[in-house]
Amino acid sequence: MGISVQPTGAACGAFVTGVDLTQEISADLAGEIRSHWLEHKVLAFPDQALSDADLERFTLCFGEFGEDPFFGHIDGHENIAAIQRNADETTPIFAEFFHSDWSFLEVPPAGTCLFGITIPPVGGNTLFSDQVKAYERLPSELRERADSLTALHSAELGYAPHGAYGDDDQKSGRSMNIIPSERALETQEHPFVRTHHETGERALYSSPAYIKAFAGLKKEESDALLVEFYEWQSRDELVYSHKWAKNMLVMWDNRSVLHAATGGYDGHDRLLHRTTIADTRF
Repeated sequence: MGISVQPTGAACGAFVTGVDLTQEISADLAGEIRSHWLEHKVLAFPDQALSDADLERFTLCFGEFGEDPFFGHIDGHENIAAIQRNADETTPIFAEFFHSDWSFLEVPPAGTCLFGITIPPVGGNTLFSDQVKAYERLPSELRERADSLTALHSAELGYAPHGAYGDDDQKSGRSMNIIPSERALETQEHPFVRTHHETGERALYSSPAYIKAFAGLKKEESDALLVEFYEWQSRDELVYSHKWAKNMLVMWDNRSVLHAATGGYDGHDRLLHRTTIADTRF
């Protein structure tokens, strides 16, 4: 019996069953999963009792490990980060704004893998927004404007010492191991409309979470455009809201979707383990 792929019925995403990811994955099976991943952009694999070594092995079927510049990692596994929030924590929910992981790098990661270990009984959905559809549904004039834009990406708002997860946040009791640094002040230019080098599809790339400005525009015009595009990028009809379960693995394509965390689980522990899949080029 081969794998079964069931689309979510939302703008993106599918559930994959009929495969045991605790076992070695053949090149043919990895190729089949990659094909579904590129088509659906988000894949969820329920009922996978993965060890950390299993998670690493799965990740390496799709590329080298990506860099995590501002996360600490779990003991014994330098490529796995813990996405964690303790039951008694009162810090703001981590990563509630739509974004593409580490878009401020010269070559951002192709994908992210996230494995559910401790899942609260309520809340904590992850939202995914299809940016290929976002681009395609823009009014023609706004789409032409998007095609002409180059965005200046930076981690400053989040991970600089004065950022949202900076020095003050580190004193607030956050359980997740975030490592702010001056490196967050670095900038990287990327086209605002990204052509996916595996599918050829065009997508809006990243959001005000990591875009400081559009090159060549005054701040007021740039800020207004960012807000206008973000309203299109996060429209309800583009979003799949993913409900987690223990032992569920989710992988998503950072080149074609944005994602955002949600809360609603105060008083409950939450723990997921995360890897990133490096890309070969932008």
